[in-house]
Amino acid sequence: MKDCDILDILSNKKVLYAEDEEGIRRNISDILELFFYKVVSVSDGQEALDEMYASSYDVLIFDICMPHLDGLEAIKKIREKDKKIPIIILSAHTEQEYLWRAVELKITKYLTKPYDKEDFVNALKKASLEMVDGNVNIKLKNELTYNPCSKTISNQNENIQLTKNESRLLEYFLKRSGQSVTFDDISEYIWELETPSKEAIKSLIKDLRKKVGADLIKNIYGIGYMLEI
Repeated sequence: MKDCDILDILSNKKVLYAEDEEGIRRNISDILELFFYKVVSVSDGQEALDEMYASSYDVLIFDICMPHLDGLEAIKKIREKDKKIPIIILSAHTEQEYLWRAVELKITKYLTKPYDKEDFVNALKKASLEMVDGNVNIKLKNELTYNPCSKTISNQNENIQLTKNESRLLEYFLKRSGQSVTFDDISEYIWELETPSKEAIKSLIKDLRKKVGADLIKNIYGIGYMLEI
């Protein structure tokens, strides 16, 4: 697997970036837009925490020393609800105290400013692989496999390309395999601030089922759906 293919895992993902220095925030946000489909940047820890409570993100990149709430304190609160989301720290601090706190919070990568671009890209690669548990060839049912880099479903005869929303939805189901997923869950993750009708959600499910097979995504009466592998 080529390195650039690994970074393609991020192409349908949202990243939340927290940094109080405007120049750094603008520079890194521009870089992140090369890899992620959506980049949201904030200037302090409390704002970052509010964003996490209000919306769904796939990767977090935080500074430590920010107004209103320390980056590590914000991450600690986030970890109480989400144990697995990849988190990268970009900080000028190299003191052991900060490093140990980061280790306890299961940080994906701790980078010091001024950061090395190659190290930053390698951190994004590590975050990419964490999201798929290191597996870029995910087995589904009926000899189907899913490639999160190319966003394709493959069987013995063909490769089927998924749209951005189809791939986001399938990857969301994969993260919650065997768990019920409500209409509200799907609405928040795929449409964010918009409020789609149930018909729009059902239409997306129908389109995805055409590509992965109707038996992979089960209806849960009165609740929503469940992916069974």
